[in-house]
Amino acid sequence: MSNNPIIKILNESNINEAKIKELFKTLTENPFMAMSVIQSMGIPPEKLKEIMGIVMTSPGTIKDAVDELGLDFSAVEKAKDALKDKLNQ
Repeated sequence: MSNNPIIKILNESNINEAKIKELFKTLTENPFMAMSVIQSMGIPPEKLKEIMGIVMTSPGTIKDAVDELGLDFSAVEKAKDALKDKLNQ
């Protein structure tokens, strides 16, 4: 079982590993789209609120989860840079 609090909550909510990987892959490619993906997973509102709290207070947990799942975190950095560029136009 994972030590990552986000992955733990997803596991407790009966989200299978394939769906968890899909969520974090979407997060690395398009963070805005990840919100709709996680909302469509049927996670109870209190658990969703808990996940959002973790993300807001400990953003490093996202990188830890991405690393644990074997995904490429550099895509998140590229997406953040693209968003900053777009906002600065």
